Amino acid sequence: MTTAIEKTTNHARTLQMVQIAMFSVLMMIGANISSFLIIGGVPITLQTFFALLAGILLGSRTGAIAMVFYAFIGLVGLPVFSQFSGGLDTIVSPTFGFIVSYIFVAYVVGEIVRKFPSVKGFVIAALVGTAINYVIGTNWMYAAYKFWFDAPSGFTYQMAWAWMVVPLPKDIILAVFAGIFGYRVKPILFKSLKSNV
Repeated sequence: MTTAIEKTTNHARTLQMVQIAMFSVLMMIGANISSFLIIGGVPITLQTFFALLAGILLGSRTGAIAMVFYAFIGLVGLPVFSQFSGGLDTIVSPTFGFIVSYIFVAYVVGEIVRKFPSVKGFVIAALVGTAINYVIGTNWMYAAYKFWFDAPSGFTYQMAWAWMVVPLPKDIILAVFAGIFGYRVKPILFKSLKSNV
């Protein structure tokens, strides 16, 4: 006979799997909604926005797992990365560092909003997450072009960061929006989920 605790645990696990799958789909959409606009070697996407929301709405652990799952399904060959790419060869691409960064983004953002549950805390968390995305992604891109990928003529560390100036205003605005939106939606989402347990 199934106990109430077992039912609650099974419901929580099912809900977690649905959330992970949902954010993997959102990441795929975000990767390709505008990814054919490329500045330098960097596709302009909405993935960072959805990675931030994963950390805010799902929490650090589930949010990071969602990003790991997204990276995994892309690496096994499903075309979920930008420009509908996928496969193990994407590991050596200059932009794979941004995909790696989403795991850390979701985890750190989730931890910050847990410790600072205010609208200011949520916005700061989203901005910190965006900074993590830029630092990991840009340094990976620089290393890729320097050590195992054909670098553009005259490529420098400064050039790698210069490419990131173009999407920066968009990402800052989306980070602030993600923080405010997440702050308003999370209590409603939590209340809704709690009532269904």
